[in-house]
Amino acid sequence: MKRAILLIIFLYNFNFIHAQENVITTAVPFLLVASDARSAGMGDNGVASSTDTFSQQWNPSKYAFANDQQGFSLSYTPYLTDLVNDISLAQITYYNRYSDKSSFAGSFRYFGLGDIELRTDFDSQVVLVSPNEFAFDLSYALKLSEKFSMAVAGRYINSNLKVATDNNDATSSSSFAVDVAGFFQSEEIAYTDFNGRWRAGFNFQNMGPKMSYDNDDISANFLPANMKLGGGFDFILDEYNKVAVNLEVSKLMVPTPQNPDLNGDGNITPEEEQQNRDDYQSINWFSGMFQSFTDAPGGFSEELKEVTYSIGSEYVYQDSFSFRAGYFHESPDKGAREFFSLGAGFKYSSVKIDVSYLFSASKIQNPLENTLRFSLTFNFGEKYESF
Repeated sequence: MKRAILLIIFLYNFNFIHAQENVITTAVPFLLVASDARSAGMGDNGVASSTDTFSQQWNPSKYAFANDQQGFSLSYTPYLTDLVNDISLAQITYYNRYSDKSSFAGSFRYFGLGDIELRTDFDSQVVLVSPNEFAFDLSYALKLSEKFSMAVAGRYINSNLKVATDNNDATSSSSFAVDVAGFFQSEEIAYTDFNGRWRAGFNFQNMGPKMSYDNDDISANFLPANMKLGGGFDFILDEYNKVAVNLEVSKLMVPTPQNPDLNGDGNITPEEEQQNRDDYQSINWFSGMFQSFTDAPGGFSEELKEVTYSIGSEYVYQDSFSFRAGYFHESPDKGAREFFSLGAGFKYSSVKIDVSYLFSASKIQNPLENTLRFSLTFNFGEKYESF
């Protein structure tokens, strides 16, 4: 039982342990973890990068610009490898650009916490549990012009982390969410020494009702509704060499916890703490998304701290080999995630293999540091030419 509690606390609430009281936490944070090695190798950057099979997680509207008619991919990410060997995140994705303007895609993401042995005391019988979470989603993308597309996605989410006891069952919690995304890609532009292409994208993702294990509103948790904005530029040096540079910013559209010192006297009573929790839990998920842009107790400066940013780059040679690097930053007061990443990709015919590695630059341990991530992609069908 101790192992289960420690793992779940570390994976889902470590921000509360190390940072200040205004850190935002949500249900099912695995939805925000980069599942593919390509984006992970560029510092968790993907909302405005060029299209790939894993665009479902980052920006499904990019599928309208896919060069291959169809794609299928698998990814695997081990978690906390320094402590355990059976926690992982896996995903499968499929897309089909069935016409020049339209495409659809689907993905299944699974986060497993391994097998955990539980006892109520030293003499009791061992109970084996396997906590897990998963999400299944579908998206549709449509080109609105030669340079711009939009997409909508629907997502079913299930979380099975509750442990059965004599006083309660182990009913899982579920919810649904939607994404709204857009993507811009310019034509290839001739500059003095090279050609180039501009890209930009946005994605408002995981917008949906709260999740609760107890079927009541007061104990429900917000989904990780998130806003991603980004831009990029491709330096097309010649027909064999290309360098892409991407910048992305992200912000949770979830209300910020408030200061529990309600009367401002410097003393926080248990009643004030309870009232503060009740007030926070009573916020509706829909209004909370809009409230999240103006509700930080520290004002605009604290709102800026809730914005994460990442910078990523990718060098591609002959569309066969790729080398990537990236940097991700989050304020020390809002989670303190900070890391560098490296990645590489190898393509032969219609098969592509991607790997990435994360180097933490934060004093707080990242569950993915010193971890290799792997992705495998198959592309097939007709080819679409980019302008």
